[in-house]
Amino acid sequence: MMQEKIDGLRAMLEPASVAIIGASDDPARIGGRPLRYMRDGGFSGAVYPVNPNRSEVQGIPAFASILDVPEAVDCAIIAVPAKIVARTIEDCAGMGVKSVIVFSAGFAETATVEGERMQAQLADIATRTGIRILGPNCLGILSFKSRFFATFSSTGDGGYTEPGQLAIISQSGAYGTHLYAVARSWGLGVAQVITTGNECDITVAECIGWAALDDDVRIIAAYAEGIKDGPGLVRSLELARANNKPVIFMKVGRSEEGAAAAASHTASLAGADEIYEAVFRQHGVFRADTTEEMLDIAYACTAGIYPAGKKIGLVTLSGGVGVQMADHANKMGLDVSPMPQAAQARLKSALPFAAPRNPVDTTAQIFNDLSLVGKNFTIMLDEGGYDVSVAFFTVAAASPYIVEPLLQELDELRKRFPDKLIILSIMGPDDIMARYRQAGYLIFEDPCRAISAAAALVHFGMSFNEKPKSIARKTGAGIPPQNLGKQALSEWASRQVLEQGGIPVVAGKLATSAEQAGKIAQGFGGWLAMKINGAAITHKTEIGGVELNVEPDNASPVFEELQERLKRQGLEEKSSGVIISPMIDGGVETILGVTVDPVFGPAVMFGLGGIFVEVFQDVVFRMAPFDHSEAMKMISEIKGVKLLHGARGSLPSDIEALAEALVALSQFAAIHADQLHSIDLNPFIVLPQGQGAIALDCLVVPKN
Repeated sequence: MMQEKIDGLRAMLEPASVAIIGASDDPARIGGRPLRYMRDGGFSGAVYPVNPNRSEVQGIPAFASILDVPEAVDCAIIAVPAKIVARTIEDCAGMGVKSVIVFSAGFAETATVEGERMQAQLADIATRTGIRILGPNCLGILSFKSRFFATFSSTGDGGYTEPGQLAIISQSGAYGTHLYAVARSWGLGVAQVITTGNECDITVAECIGWAALDDDVRIIAAYAEGIKDGPGLVRSLELARANNKPVIFMKVGRSEEGAAAAASHTASLAGADEIYEAVFRQHGVFRADTTEEMLDIAYACTAGIYPAGKKIGLVTLSGGVGVQMADHANKMGLDVSPMPQAAQARLKSALPFAAPRNPVDTTAQIFNDLSLVGKNFTIMLDEGGYDVSVAFFTVAAASPYIVEPLLQELDELRKRFPDKLIILSIMGPDDIMARYRQAGYLIFEDPCRAISAAAALVHFGMSFNEKPKSIARKTGAGIPPQNLGKQALSEWASRQVLEQGGIPVVAGKLATSAEQAGKIAQGFGGWLAMKINGAAITHKTEIGGVELNVEPDNASPVFEELQERLKRQGLEEKSSGVIISPMIDGGVETILGVTVDPVFGPAVMFGLGGIFVEVFQDVVFRMAPFDHSEAMKMISEIKGVKLLHGARGSLPSDIEALAEALVALSQFAAIHADQLHSIDLNPFIVLPQGQGAIALDCLVVPKN
């Protein structure tokens, strides 16, 4: 972020002086709440209420206008009618105010021409003057470090807690403050809450970047209905990952109905959900579906341990619960590998009553001799090589006779294995649960929620361990950009530009006469595919423009038959010849493609072809460009990946060649992003291992 933008955000989140324009003497009103919250919450900066009708507000001297305030304040809170907001911000900018928070509604969220015009006016002021604007139509911010509570949310009626590690960043003010209220009820400390509303200037994306740089923030929870600055979000997510700060994101609008509601709510552009999913996967974000899931993960992140591997060790007092835990761990993509045989034997020797495989069923007898807890975990963590462990101790661990000696055993384990995380599933009285939490242990009543949280920590750990790679975004792999033009490309022209971009396409030649077709066919030998070529002919099979398994001797008459079919349909002038290629036998049919998202830019699609894409929509996306390791992840994520590894006795496919093609396509898409509308490679055949992968049909559609 540019320094000026950072300074503006700092002035908003850590202000030394504040003006409240539209301040109310009634502490229950929108213009009165922030003044009360700051006064009661311990804000130490100067506060200037602005109200032309009062000489003082809530016992503090008031001013008729921001023009009368004796200093250039860091932040102004604006709670005035929408029609005078622009003029008010102009006055603020003229007085050297660095930032404003606009509570006022009635802008683009109304979906009216006038509302959109007024919001565009605010955006223009921000650009022209440099003043930072949060909102309009936002619920403000809570900055616990500076005790600056610039909100009219009723969450402040019960007072505000001390700062914690979590930053909450939300387009929706109601949801952002609700998330804070739930976090507070869980005892989860919050560093700041930022609600961005209509985002005429400051966005969720930018605020994530701010939190990624803020030393007081260790965990970021974000909520958005749509993102306007895709590249900005990507930069912020990369920054958070580089600083080992987990981002938990709830992006709503998956369904058509949800997307429509999002647009009407904050005037946001709810892009294709698959694109958001790709962005999140690519940049290590954990996408949460519910408030409970989001806060479970945020709570788990407070431990500050992010396992680098997927192996999970499960300990249980109940065999039945152990099965449930193993099933859920498997569902969450964790590795429930059994302990080595030697370790099992040692564990069986130490705990004769235990079932030592994994899950390790210790039975409740383990609490008859608590030293066995230490022995059990030592063997598991030392010899089993587990990255994380979840123990189901239920109410047994809440006995007042058990708590302290059990904590002694666990503390010794933590000293011996400081990089290993042990999560406890226990329940009991609040004071005993608090004792375990105060000792630094993650506590969940439900063992499956504990395992889900463990899976999220593993997700972040593996993401943090991925070293950032430099990927050319404009001139990939030394390939110069081509001029794609603005007219539709024929398949033959598409082949040419893709081949120059390093993307493998089946061999072929273009025939413009029956005689030429015959000569080309003899040169190839073997069975042939013949296809009408033309920029205006995109659905060749529907007009009878494709012939497969053509013998070389029949190429000339087939050429003439294809031309005759065009004449019968009045399409002969749209043809520019016939493409002749050798038939390709075997391999697995896949589909590759590119779409250019209006928010995030070019995205590469991959999936299995045929019924898998038509019926099951078994496809994944990644934003371009990406490297070989990201391509391999894409391939592994489709549900039908086993077909590529060889199923029912078939040969394994050339996955390396497929990955190389995906990387090349991503580079091509990134280089030509400004010129592209879409690319289709369908089918794209992945041949047996060592034999490569090639596109049999392709179409490049330039941007008009």
